[in-house]
Amino acid sequence: MFATSIYLHRALAHRSLSLRPIVELLFRTALWLLTGGIRQQWVAVHRKHHTYTDREGDPHSPLLLGFWRVQLGNVYYYVQEARNPRTVWTFAPDLAPDRWERAVFSWGWSGLGLGVALVALVIGWWQAVVAMVGHGILFVGVIGPLINGLGHWTGAQNFRNTAYNSRVLAWLTGGESLHNNHHAFPRSPKFGLRRSELDPSWLAIRLLAAVRLVAISSAPLRAARDQ
Repeated sequence: MFATSIYLHRALAHRSLSLRPIVELLFRTALWLLTGGIRQQWVAVHRKHHTYTDREGDPHSPLLLGFWRVQLGNVYYYVQEARNPRTVWTFAPDLAPDRWERAVFSWGWSGLGLGVALVALVIGWWQAVVAMVGHGILFVGVIGPLINGLGHWTGAQNFRNTAYNSRVLAWLTGGESLHNNHHAFPRSPKFGLRRSELDPSWLAIRLLAAVRLVAISSAPLRAARDQ
């Protein structure tokens, strides 16, 4: 969740953070081992979601597709959009494959296979398969859909937009379920705006910033604080 929320979402999709190369490489490696995903595809789909939020063109809007279709089929809608070359090159041209992508990170299934092997060295093969399958079900089948589905269906609102906050789910999603706040200030690196809104990823960002591994964009943060 930290790799997705801090690196893919806040640093790449919205450019609200700047990471040192070693931190970026560690996040990319973690995502390769645990999800096999490609960063350009993730960012393109997310940016398209912000461009057409809950309007025609939104890749996974429950207001257009229905709540249960997004909640149960979120991975299908993501893969369908991620494999569309026009979406990728329109919304993420700044993330064209680099040498790391071409040599290593584009081999998604290899990453997942290596991830299982590394876990197996620690806890055993069948335990590793169960753990990775459970991780996939939780991350892809539960947490992702809760952000995209429930986050645009019901919850609390601080601002007038079509997204909602869930303070409880924010604990499990690295702050991503503070979705109403995020849609109000997409380029803010901090999603929690009230004391009762915990954003775990923001705490991690502050720790990384304290040791100078992350630089935080200040202008969008100040705009969010002023509200």
